[in-house]
Amino acid sequence: MHKATIIFDLDGTLVDTAPDLVTSLNATIALRGLTPVTYEDLTHLVGQGARMMIARAFALRGAALGEDDLDVLQAEFVHHYRAGMPGASRPYPGIVEALERLRDAGHTLTVCTNKLEELALPLLQGLGLAHHFAAITGGNTFEFRKPDPRHIVETAKRAGGPTDRIVMVGDSINDIAAARNGGIPSIAVTFGYSDIPVTDLGANAVIDDFALLTADYIANLTA
Repeated sequence: MHKATIIFDLDGTLVDTAPDLVTSLNATIALRGLTPVTYEDLTHLVGQGARMMIARAFALRGAALGEDDLDVLQAEFVHHYRAGMPGASRPYPGIVEALERLRDAGHTLTVCTNKLEELALPLLQGLGLAHHFAAITGGNTFEFRKPDPRHIVETAKRAGGPTDRIVMVGDSINDIAAARNGGIPSIAVTFGYSDIPVTDLGANAVIDDFALLTADYIANLTA
């Protein structure tokens, strides 16, 4: 069986981080007197980064927000979010078993997320997941990030895994578009934060349970 580098997104794929992201967002916007927002207010922006969530919250409340203040509030968000890790965030059911299966089969496992690297690593460490991965890269690790396919390819290189046989596993358009832009097969999960129906993302495969993510499944996808 050919070995592959299997690259996972983080928010909405490996871990349900929405509760903590929304909590930190509300703590941040409260500094400017804004009332709290909900997950439903943010939909797909959960997992798309602090700046986008902060800007969305201000727009929802009809409040002005300049770039300089956005920089300040992003730093406040990061401080609050990091201080609370891992908080209420939890790995999705079945992911630990899937990672163990794939690693035991000889595949190289990595994380490629648009989350800041300095947030992604301690989160995965705090949840006891980091040791499964040969590399963990974030949205600021390189000068590019998803949907740029170089983010995926350079993550595989950093892990020392195969670069001619890569699979991307994610929940959002950024994940699937990055894979498609690089000619890389992708698997979309149904339980993440996409505002687009997962079946419309254009992934090569869609799963709703990590029990389906087996070595045979990867072999069939990369054959």
